[in-house]
Amino acid sequence: MFAKSRSSRRVMSVLALAVSGVLVVGACGGGDEEAGGSGDAAAAGNSTGPITYVQGKDNSGIVQPAIDKWNAAHPDQKVTLKEQTDQADQQHDDLVQNFQAENADYDVVSVDNIWTSEFAAKGWLQPLTGEYELDQSALLEPTVNAETYNDTLYAAPTTSDGGLLYYRKDLVPTPPTSWEEMMGMCDIATQNGMDCYAGQYAQYEGLTVNVAEAINTAGGSILSEDGKTATLDTPEAKAGLDALVKGFQDGSIPKQATTYQEEQGRQSFQDGKLLFLRNWPYVYSLAKTDGSSTVKDTFGVAPLPGGGDGQPGASSLGGHAAGISVYSDHKKTAFEFLKFLQSEEIQRDWLTQGSAAPVLEALYDDPALVEQFPYLPQLKTSISNAVPRPVTPFYPAVTKAIQDNAFSALSGSKPTDTALADMQAAVQNAIGGK
Repeated sequence: MFAKSRSSRRVMSVLALAVSGVLVVGACGGGDEEAGGSGDAAAAGNSTGPITYVQGKDNSGIVQPAIDKWNAAHPDQKVTLKEQTDQADQQHDDLVQNFQAENADYDVVSVDNIWTSEFAAKGWLQPLTGEYELDQSALLEPTVNAETYNDTLYAAPTTSDGGLLYYRKDLVPTPPTSWEEMMGMCDIATQNGMDCYAGQYAQYEGLTVNVAEAINTAGGSILSEDGKTATLDTPEAKAGLDALVKGFQDGSIPKQATTYQEEQGRQSFQDGKLLFLRNWPYVYSLAKTDGSSTVKDTFGVAPLPGGGDGQPGASSLGGHAAGISVYSDHKKTAFEFLKFLQSEEIQRDWLTQGSAAPVLEALYDDPALVEQFPYLPQLKTSISNAVPRPVTPFYPAVTKAIQDNAFSALSGSKPTDTALADMQAAVQNAIGGK
């Protein structure tokens, strides 16, 4: 089904959310933008003092305890947490408004990895070079690549995420390693009166995540490595989108999956209505503990199926990072706080207390943690092979182009060739129209 060759796993793609995905926040125009952050604002504020850390709503309750630890050890450099809403588009808009206002009170900001290039290109994030250089050698490489723009690191990865394949191990003792193999198992679903496979195919950010995974796994890409050219007019990109379209056409993917975001798919799987589900790690705990789950003892977890080349599938990379605002008055403290968030103590706390996927590679091999979180080896494989979603300052317009045209193909209103041609043209227009 998929081409056996695979293009370079570079900074390219890439949910959320965890995990649930970023909504389109408005189309950006084309044209080239150079990374800023080298002017007066970036050079100023090189001092210590109280700072504010801005992030989305802390639903897991792990951030304030970490800040309390910092404040206990740094009474003269206290950190105040400012929580935004739990809506990703509103978080993005809030950051944009405060950056545009040059608000010095937003010292350190949590950014979804698909926002970093946009904020860096506009000169809002302090480049992490020179006296602000961070040692990232202990981190999973894709998490660092996702925060790199024009060969410069602009934000410190703090949490990651990768797609996983949930499957019914009572019906499929050995999980499929390729898309073609998985589709060949759909007769098992039919024999058991259930749907075969689903991901996130509603018209929202999750659709970009799933389509990018299909295209990247097939050996294709969405943008060129320099981010200046759309690359969807290739046989590999067609093979990737075709695989999803064929799944809908032959019923391997149920028609109602065009309405599925993360929660609808999770519920269907937990209700025993799905043989295979593509989703994020958060599903593991819920499928095990929810009182309504019918699969508590009958599901397994595996890496996403690959393209038949022996490699796992290319997950879209999820996760967040912490960036220093160029307008901060206390960048030395902000920099030390970034290092604190990446420390083993905090990374371990966030995993054990909130199931947040760590960015430190060694934690995925810790025997005690693997015993507590059996999916960690599979998640490490997923993240290690992950591809960020398109790294471009014009991401909102790019993801809209992908969603609009992919949804048309999956719902049957456009042939794959037409959808890809339209997607190619719309993405190229979004990034500059050249």
